[in-house]
Order: sequence, then structure tokens, then C-alpha cells
Amino acid sequence: MTERRRLDRVAIVGASLAGITAAESLRTRGYGGSITMVGAEHHRPYDRPPLSKRLLQGTWEADRTQLRSAEALAGLGLDWRLGQAAVALDPTTREIRLADGGTVGYDAALLCTGTTARQLPHPTPLRGIHTLRTLEDAVAIRAALDRAPRVAVVGGGFIGAEVAAEARRRGLAVTMLEALPVPLSRGLGERMGRLCADLHVRHGVDVRCGVTVRGFDGDAGRLSRVLLSDGTTIDADLAVVGIGSAPATDWLAGSGLLVDDGVVCDPFCRSSAPGVYAAGDVARWHNGLFGVQTRIEHWTNAREQAIAAVATMLADHGAGGEPTPYSPVPYVWSDQYGSRIQVAGRPSPHVDAVRVVHRDDATDATVALYRDGDTLIGALAINAPKLLLPYRRMIADRIRWEDALTAC
Repeated sequence: MTERRRLDRVAIVGASLAGITAAESLRTRGYGGSITMVGAEHHRPYDRPPLSKRLLQGTWEADRTQLRSAEALAGLGLDWRLGQAAVALDPTTREIRLADGGTVGYDAALLCTGTTARQLPHPTPLRGIHTLRTLEDAVAIRAALDRAPRVAVVGGGFIGAEVAAEARRRGLAVTMLEALPVPLSRGLGERMGRLCADLHVRHGVDVRCGVTVRGFDGDAGRLSRVLLSDGTTIDADLAVVGIGSAPATDWLAGSGLLVDDGVVCDPFCRSSAPGVYAAGDVARWHNGLFGVQTRIEHWTNAREQAIAAVATMLADHGAGGEPTPYSPVPYVWSDQYGSRIQVAGRPSPHVDAVRVVHRDDATDATVALYRDGDTLIGALAINAPKLLLPYRRMIADRIRWEDALTAC
């Protein structure tokens, strides 16, 4: 769906990594019109990966998470609307309504609203229960860790694993609760998920799988116990719930945009409405490299997709060349106990689709490859960053499985 409407006003909804990258890309490509940056939080764009790493550890303070300096932001000439969540979008009038009743008009809009942390189905007012998504979340959890609590981590994904690792670094008692038989098995498969789980067991985490939380209990309004589905309880003063996230699309109800686990886009980052694009965690698009609809919650994707969406936006409005389909190789990393875990591509959870091609017990380095049929589709590296790079290129080239094994 393309058009040649004059492009004088761009609205970016989401003052995030994707949002600020898009604004920079617009200016770099010569766009001189207005750019309105709408953000639900009061902060200028900040970096989220350090929230569960350096900020939680106390080696960074909050101001170091800012993605750009005040001078760099001033140079972009943005109209900032911070602390004002977008609550509605009208593609017919090309207006975005804000929580304070104001509106932002646009010729083109880029949606970068990201995700919200999923909540357990039984909310409780007890103090000591947290999710980790925002800067305030990280500051609150760090303050709670400073009080040397007994820690329960609900969910064995990367966020929960990083919280558990930091709590153990501090010498705290930690229990990790995972509903699946093996942590990270949905994304990495059981064999590699178990390898990552063993890292926590070796560092003293009580890892319990196949169990869910049925409730919380406390004293004087503060958490003291986690109630589990198997009838047991966990003593805990701090619970960090990391059970995934959901795309922030509720505000688009009634807009007419096609929404299905994110804003549905074509391979060029265009939504179903003229002049509306999406990038980052909230976008779900067809990745031609793998031939699937994809929504990716990774730092690298947020940056790269924002640039791709801007290229399409400018081309659609006669201000650029021809856009190209956005077909990246996904990439994500996690730091735990001094180990760097990196994943490229789309690892298959099927046990017969993974092979360990490198193992060094002296450095605890591991590389595993994943296949789909006879094609390399994913790679996992633990403490082996240099070994991962060529496989990421091979995945982009859709190399045959046997050729990938020969290249080891």
C-alpha cells in the first residue's frame, strides 16, 4: 500500500530505541519537516538491556541509560510529548489522541510502542512483587535487592535469569520457578535450555520446573510466601515476575488497524492503514528470510527495523528511492554469571534440529546450530562471540545444513 501524499508531519509513538533511531534516520536522510515524539513515560529515550544488567548491579546509575545526550536530542528538533500516552488513532483524519485530550496530526506515523510486562492472573496488593520493564521497575528491584531478601524469580526467560544471576552474585537465596519442563526450552529447545539452567544450578539457584504460581501470601501487607500449584510454598520477600510481555496495542482498538500479536505489517513495515508504519517490539511482519510472520523483542531488531521503516515511509511519500523488504537475522544476548549467551536466527525447539558443534570445558564455551530441513536457521553461542559471527552470516545466506557443519 503506497501513496504520494506530501510529507510535512511525522508522528512517532513511542519514545524508545526504535523511536529515537527513526527520528535520527529521518534527519540523516534529509527530512526537514516536523517530528512529534510521543512517549507514555516521562523519560527521554533510554536503553533497556542495562536495566537487568548494569543498573541492577549498581555499576550504572539511571542517567547512564539515556540513549542520547541532551545536545544530540536538541539537534534533532523534535516536538516532545512525554508523559502522555497515545490512547487512540484515527487513520481517516490522520490524528493521534493523547491521554490529556490533545491530538497530534500526521502525514505519516510510526508506531514504536513496544510491549508491556505480562502479569500473573491473580494480582495482589502485597509489597515486594515486581515486574521488570521500565527504568522505575529496575530502580525499585535494585533497592529491594539491597535489603538482602529471599528472592523468587517467576519465569525462566532471559530477564528472570539475569535477575537470578544478580541476586546470587549478592549471595542471596534464589528460587527460579518455570512452568515449562525446562527453562528457555520454547526458544532454545530442551537440550540447550537445560544447559542454560545448569548454569544457574551450579551457582546455587533452586530451579523448579513444571510448576506455576497460584498465589502470594504475606504479613503486614508485605510478601513473605509464594504459593505454588503443587501445593508447596516458597519463602520470599521479593518476587520478580518475568513471564514475558505483550505488544502495547490496546490503544489501537477501534482504529481499524489489523492487530494480531502486534501491529501486522507487510515486509516493508507498512501497517494495514495508509501512512501508518510500525517498528520494534510491537511490529509483526512477514520476514521473507524465514518465510514466517515474526515479532521480535530484541534491541538489534528495534534499531534496524526503525531504519527500514523510515526508508519505506520516505519512499512511499516520494522522498526516497525504492524500499526493500526487511528480512533480518534476529540476534539477542544475555549476560549471566560472567557468561555471555548469544542467539542468532530462529532456533528450533525440536530436539532433532540442534547439534553442538563446539565445546571447550576449560572456558565453558559452547556453540550449537539449529536446522529446519536441510537449512541452517539458528545458532547459540555461550562464551564464544567470535565463533557466532560467521554463523550469523551463513543464516542470512540460507546456507545448507551440511555446508554449515563442514564450515565448523
